[in-house]
Amino acid sequence: MTLRPAPRGLRTALRLPRGTTVPTVPRPAGTAGPQGPAGPRPRPPRPRRPRRGAERRPRFAIAVTAVFFALLYLPVAVVVLFSFNAQKSLTVFDGVSLRWYSAFLHDDVLLDSLGMSLRVSLVAMAGSLVLGVALALGLVRNRSRLGSFAGLVMLVPLITPEIVTGVAAMLLFKGLGITLSTGTVMLAEITFSISYVTVILRSRIAALNPEVEEAAMDLGATRRQALCLVTLPALLPSILASGVLIFALVFDDFVLAYFTTGVDPQPLSVRIYSAIRFGVQPTINAVGTLMLVGSIGLIVLALAIPRLFGRRGGLDLLSGK
Repeated sequence: MTLRPAPRGLRTALRLPRGTTVPTVPRPAGTAGPQGPAGPRPRPPRPRRPRRGAERRPRFAIAVTAVFFALLYLPVAVVVLFSFNAQKSLTVFDGVSLRWYSAFLHDDVLLDSLGMSLRVSLVAMAGSLVLGVALALGLVRNRSRLGSFAGLVMLVPLITPEIVTGVAAMLLFKGLGITLSTGTVMLAEITFSISYVTVILRSRIAALNPEVEEAAMDLGATRRQALCLVTLPALLPSILASGVLIFALVFDDFVLAYFTTGVDPQPLSVRIYSAIRFGVQPTINAVGTLMLVGSIGLIVLALAIPRLFGRRGGLDLLSGK
């Protein structure tokens, strides 16, 4: 320890007489002095490595996940595999052949059912898009208690078991004296699909800036023109994506179609069920494989459409972002 005269500012602050000395403590090496540059900074402490037990992977969780996916997708893989079987067997695979796909393309009954499923899916997609967009706009812009209640009611079809919806639709048509036919299937599918479109578009509409539409009306556009020229083009990616998703859901739907369809023609899913009751034919494997590939392609397209427009895609579609 050394003694040196106290600085003038320190003497003034402490009111010390002139010539008073104060002790100083030498600075450790590598630190900055009052008149010198700072030395090398000390290295931060190394993070501690986790214990070996923390690095272990949850083997039990991985095993359970693997068993779950095996039970879920192994039957589907078997159907796809035996759709290429050369023999008319569902237990022995003997060579690769496309004979069952050719048999499906020459089966008039299955082709009629396929055509009906495509018509029902297209009509349900168009009807649910028109009504769903209107309902989503109304729910977002109507902030009254009635609008909040309507938003809760709109979610009921999503949480209600589909078999309950199918039985209710059948009883409604029977009570009104309406014969079950292709029209009843279309009405039931449209009613069931409106909620999906509304959920997808509701968040997207809420994220839009209302000042853009107001600016269009300030420039001379009417409310309808602002809606058609500003709001709907901004919603176009979400509308297209939700439409493709609804098409895939309606095309594969069985429960609602089973309770609301007539005798003939029947949707393809109902026709497959009717054929399975008398024994599984290899042609059914080919039809199931084509339906699986088509559904996967439509869902992938629905998830990729927002990215084609330069916006978020993927699973954000379900939240309407």
